[in-house]
Amino acid sequence: MDGNGRWATRRLLPRTAGHKFGADALKRLVRGCVQHGVQYLTVFAFSSENWQRPADEVGALMELFLQALQRETVELAAQGVVLHFIGDRSPLHEQMRELMTRAEQAPVDNPRLRLNVALNYGGRWDVAQAARAVQLAGLEMSEQNLARHMCLADIPEPDLLIRTGGDHRISNFLLWQLAYTELYFTSTLWPDFDEKSLADALADFAHRERRFGGVPPGSDDSGLRVA
Repeated sequence: MDGNGRWATRRLLPRTAGHKFGADALKRLVRGCVQHGVQYLTVFAFSSENWQRPADEVGALMELFLQALQRETVELAAQGVVLHFIGDRSPLHEQMRELMTRAEQAPVDNPRLRLNVALNYGGRWDVAQAARAVQLAGLEMSEQNLARHMCLADIPEPDLLIRTGGDHRISNFLLWQLAYTELYFTSTLWPDFDEKSLADALADFAHRERRFGGVPPGSDDSGLRVA
């Protein structure tokens, strides 16, 4: 969800204002995913590198997260959204950790979407913590054992990655899980990402041919040509 700061700067607003409008964009995305039947949505809310930002911006982000947890949990549950957080919680304020746990435990009568929020998360951290868990368990350091200890090991790997803001990189997000994910990059800044933007991304994805290292179903290699 990239481009909050640039969106605000172009409007002569403080960067923190961009994050507030970005929170509104996330609400639109969640609604759109529910409407389109998306079962899992993972959003990169705060990376382990984001602590390097100015202290006032980090503080404003943390306050925004707190307010969202206090205000939105009940509404999300009413929409059928199950909340789950990934990342290192140890540096977070105790109140935030408590609210995160409560949000994860909130009852959802008719689950329609699982929303995974990556907070103080990094893909390299994820691999490292999985390796530590495998080692502590005395297991062989195999691909299968690592996969079982990754964040989000209990759900399918992502089909589609959407990155807003114009950059063409994944920036330490779900490094393990994105091995065969389709990538979609858009120059739209995150606060401007709306239901149509989501529909455009899903339409683009619908035309992708996914082979997962193999060949398309029904393909015939008898006419293989090598240039």
